[in-house]
Amino acid sequence: MDVHVHVKDSGVAVVTLIHPPVNALHPKLLAMLFRKIEQLHANEKVRAIVLRGKGSTFSAGFDVSNFQQDQKKGNGRKNGPTVDAGNVQKEIEDTLENGKAPVVALVEGTALGGGLELAMACAARVAVKGAKLGLPELQLGILPGFGGTQRMPRLAGLDTAIEAMLTSKPLTCQESHGVGLVDKVCKDEQEALQMAEELAIQIANGKAARCSALYRNDRLPPIQEALRILDTARKMPVARMPHAQLCLDAIETGLLHGAREGLKKESLVFSQARSLPIHHALVHFFFAQRGTKKLTLMANKETPTLQQYHPKNIQVVGVIGGGLMGAGIATSLVVTGIKVLLKEVNDQALQAGMKRVHANIESMKRKVSNQEHARASLEAAKQNLVGVQDFKMFKDCDMVIEAVIENLELKQAIFADFEKACRQDCILATNTSTIDLQLIGKKCSTSTRKRILGAHFFSPAQIMKLLEIVKTQETDGQYVQDTIALSAKIKKVPIVVGNCTGFAVNRVFFPYTMAGCLLVDMGLDPYMVDKAIAGFGMPMGPFRLADLVGIDIGLHVGKNFVDSFPERVYVSTLLQRMHESGRLGEKSGKGFYKYDLKLSSRKALPDVAGLTETLQRSRKDSGIPEQKMKTLKLSPEVIVEMIFFPIVNEACRVISEGIVDKPGDIDAASVLAMGFPPYRGGLIWWADHEKGSKYIHKRLEELASEFPVQSGFFKPCEYLRTCAERGRDIGTGLHVGPKL
Repeated sequence: MDVHVHVKDSGVAVVTLIHPPVNALHPKLLAMLFRKIEQLHANEKVRAIVLRGKGSTFSAGFDVSNFQQDQKKGNGRKNGPTVDAGNVQKEIEDTLENGKAPVVALVEGTALGGGLELAMACAARVAVKGAKLGLPELQLGILPGFGGTQRMPRLAGLDTAIEAMLTSKPLTCQESHGVGLVDKVCKDEQEALQMAEELAIQIANGKAARCSALYRNDRLPPIQEALRILDTARKMPVARMPHAQLCLDAIETGLLHGAREGLKKESLVFSQARSLPIHHALVHFFFAQRGTKKLTLMANKETPTLQQYHPKNIQVVGVIGGGLMGAGIATSLVVTGIKVLLKEVNDQALQAGMKRVHANIESMKRKVSNQEHARASLEAAKQNLVGVQDFKMFKDCDMVIEAVIENLELKQAIFADFEKACRQDCILATNTSTIDLQLIGKKCSTSTRKRILGAHFFSPAQIMKLLEIVKTQETDGQYVQDTIALSAKIKKVPIVVGNCTGFAVNRVFFPYTMAGCLLVDMGLDPYMVDKAIAGFGMPMGPFRLADLVGIDIGLHVGKNFVDSFPERVYVSTLLQRMHESGRLGEKSGKGFYKYDLKLSSRKALPDVAGLTETLQRSRKDSGIPEQKMKTLKLSPEVIVEMIFFPIVNEACRVISEGIVDKPGDIDAASVLAMGFPPYRGGLIWWADHEKGSKYIHKRLEELASEFPVQSGFFKPCEYLRTCAERGRDIGTGLHVGPKL
C-alpha cells in the first residue's frame, strides 16, 4: 500500500491512494495520506490538490479486516492496527477540509463508506460516469464514523442521507449529482482528471466557492420538520437494530447542536456500535461469504488442492428445462454475458421458457429504471438466449445444466444424451436439490463421471445469491474450480459440498418443517409457531414456507430424508392430510393460510376454521398423549430452540462428515439460501455465541427424554457431544477428515 504524490507545473498536486484491489482504507494508508497532504499544504508550490484512487475505484471504504482482527483478541493472535474514529475525524477536517490548499475528490468506480467520507470532506467532488457513492456501514453493524452522519445530510439533504445510511444502498452517479453530493460528472477518467484539476485551481483562485460541508445548512429542512423526518425513520423496519438507532442519534445531535457536536456524538456511538454483538456477527458473516472460495479439503489426498487448478472461461452453457428454475438459471447466465442454449421438449414449452427469461429481465430493468446504461445492457442480454429443441448445438457448450423435475429416470436419460452430444471437456451439471449424484451418473462411463457435479441454484435463481456446488468422490477438481469461477462471473456465492441426500443446505434444514409439525402435533397453533420464528428474524416460519414451496413438493422432498435418515426424523401425517384435503399452499389458494389468487401480492391470511379438522386428525395420528397437549405451554424462545436446535444438530453431522469445507460455509449458506437473520451471524455463529454447545447439547438431551417416542429427532450427535464435553465452539471444528 502507498500514497503517491505528483506535483504538476500548474501547482496542482495529484494524490493517489494505492491499496489494491479496491483501495481499502487501512489505518496505515490513512496515516500516510494525512501526513503527505500535510506536507503538501506546507509546500509553497502547491496551490490545490486532487485526491483519487489508483485503478478503477476511488475507495471501497475502511479496511474491514481490522474489525476481524478485533474479534481475534484473546485468541492468542496478534491484533492488527486499529483506528480511533475521533482522531480520524480531526485529521480529515485538518487536512482535507480546512488545509491551506483546497482538495477536490475525483471519484471513479466506487466511493463507499470511509471512501465517501473522505470525498465529502473535500471542497468539491468530480465523478466519472458510472460511479457509485454510498455509506453501507450498517451492513457491518456499525455506522459512519469519519463524519458521514454530519456531512451527507448537509450535502445531499436529510431524506437522501437517512435513506442511504439505513438501506446501505449506494447512489448512482446521476442520483448523486441530482442531490448535490457530486458537483461535476464526466464521461471518462481523463476528462474527470482535467475537470478536477481545473476546478481545484478555480477554488484556489477564488473563482469558485470553497465549500465546507460541515458549515452548510442550506440543504437541511427547518428543525421541526427535520425531527419529524428522524422520528419517521426511527420507526422504519430497517431502523429497528440498535446500531441503526445510534446512527440516527448522531444525525439528530448534529441537527440540534451543530455539526461539531454531531461529530463528537458520532465518534461516541461508533465506539458503542463496535462493541455490540450484532457488529461481531455481521463481520463474521461478511468474511464467511468471502471465505467460501478458500477451500482446504479434497476427497483424494493424492490430488492437488483446488487452488492449483486454473479455471477456464465458461462462455456457452446449455440449460435443460425452461420452467421457473431453468428460466431463472438461464437469466442469471445471460445477464452476465454468457450465451445460453435453452432446451425444451417442444415448441410450446420452449416459447414459455423463453418468455419466462424475458419476463425476468424486464423485472430487472424495472429495478434500474433510472439507469439508462444498465437498462440497455439488460435489454441486450436477451440476445444471449437461444432456444433449441435438440442437442445439435450442444457441441459448443462449455457446461450444461439439467434443471428438470426431480425424477431420477428422466435425469439419467438426459445425462446419457449429454454424454453423446457434448465435448469431452464439457462440465455436466445437475440442479437437483436432493438426489444422489452417483445415481444420476450411474449409467455414464467412468471418464464421464469425472465431469459430473451438482450446480444447485436456489429459487428464484436469478435473485438468490448462493450456488451449492456438489462434488462427488469421482468429480475432477478442475471442473469444480471452473464452476467456482463461473459463480463469481454470475455474481453468486459458491459453497463446495460433498454428495449426500440434501447435500449441505437442504440436509441441514430438513428438521425445520418437521420440528414445526411436531410442535403442532403437540397441540400448538401453527400461526403461533410461525410468529415466534418470524420474531426470531426468519423471513417466514415453517408453515408459511411450506405454503410457498407447495405442500406436494414438501412431501416429496421430505420423503428423501425419511428414507435416508429414518432414525432421526419426525414423521407427521400433517402434510399428507393437507395434501389429501386439497390444501396445497399458495398455488391452490389455501394451505396453512388462505390466499386470494386474484391479487398479485397474495397476502397470507390465517384460516383457523379451515384447518381445524386437519390438525385434529394429524394430532390423533401422532400418538402424543392428549394430556401432554393440554398442558403444553411454550414461550417464543422455547419454540425457537425446538425448531433450530435439531437443525444445529444436523449441521454438526454435516461438519463432522466433512460434507462442508468449514463451519463458516454453513453460516454463509444459512443466511443466503434459507434467510437466517444475518445479524445473528449465521446458524453456527448463533449457536456458539448466543447459546453455546453445552446448552444446546443439554436441551436436546432433555427434549429426547421428555419425548421418548420422538427421541431420535432430538438425540445429540457425537460431534455436538464432543464439543459440549470439551467446552469448544461448534464453529472451531474438530479437524475431521475430508469427504468433499
